[in-house]
Amino acid sequence: MRLPHLATVFAIGAHLASALTWHSADFSSLVLVENSGVHYSQNGVTTPFEKILHNNGVNLARIRIWTSTNNDDYSLTYGLALAKRAVAAGMSLLIDLHFSDTWADPGHQAIPSGWPTTLSGLNTQIYDYTLSLVEAFNAQGTPIALIQLGNEINDGLLWPVGRISTEGFSPASQLLHSAISAVRQASPSTRTVIHIANGWDSSDTSYFYGGIFIAGQLSTSDVDIMGFSFYPFYGTSATYTALQSNLQAMVNKFGKDVMVMETDWPEACSGVALSENIAVGTSGQEQWVSGIRSALQAISGGHGIGISYWEPGWIGNAGLGSSCSDNLLVDSTGATRASISLLSADM
Repeated sequence: MRLPHLATVFAIGAHLASALTWHSADFSSLVLVENSGVHYSQNGVTTPFEKILHNNGVNLARIRIWTSTNNDDYSLTYGLALAKRAVAAGMSLLIDLHFSDTWADPGHQAIPSGWPTTLSGLNTQIYDYTLSLVEAFNAQGTPIALIQLGNEINDGLLWPVGRISTEGFSPASQLLHSAISAVRQASPSTRTVIHIANGWDSSDTSYFYGGIFIAGQLSTSDVDIMGFSFYPFYGTSATYTALQSNLQAMVNKFGKDVMVMETDWPEACSGVALSENIAVGTSGQEQWVSGIRSALQAISGGHGIGISYWEPGWIGNAGLGSSCSDNLLVDSTGATRASISLLSADM
């Protein structure tokens, strides 16, 4: 199948570029899916999904944690148990803190129930919460390699207090600094990540990073990695060209590593305009991720460091929030598809 033109250009020099450090998957839903009776398999052999992923090149488990105490809502207890499984399978950990009792994304960033509703109170709360959480991972022998301070925080976090569009950048800047300070205290080796949506959107990215760093609040040294979501079905502007250009501009300006924290491609989809001229199906899934890899490898200084595929095994939610019917790397029985190894360094 013919690659899009720019992906072909990237691929020509890919063998000269450094391999990506992180080949990641977010499989936070795993235990909930298993509890529904699903058993995963590859080549007819039933195998825990985290082992299947690691056997096919995944070296970093992305696990979301909400502030809820309910295991069905991605509690800390749930996350700690899943982290043990991921580490036992041979993976490092990327922990995704939503700082919410439920989903956090560009349109939702609700303050957790029981948390303060003032900036001073939230600065203390987010520090204490993050410190305790990182220490809990350390205590069970599963230290965090990378940690996201918020999920898709284009308009800030902990609304309404930290909402950028209404309160300006200062509250969000302070809250991020408080959380990152806790990470530095508990685990100096853990790399901090700021994650925003639409990694192709140079205007939105420039606006966010042009305002979030404020002297005496959040500094550029607080942030180790700039993370971005990059999906093909929320707008046709999400092209490889736009992604590579935007991330390169951030690297040029800030000198940070960059990573695609969330992506996927449909195995089945109709009536949706996708952002690259790639076939729907398993070969298209492989090609989509390969193009992202090439774009990251084209970024100067080896600053493009990894890709994380979002929820490749979430049976029962195969659309993964998109308008496509199925974006998984497994079928409805839990058997792996041909695209299961798309995150391998050898792909």
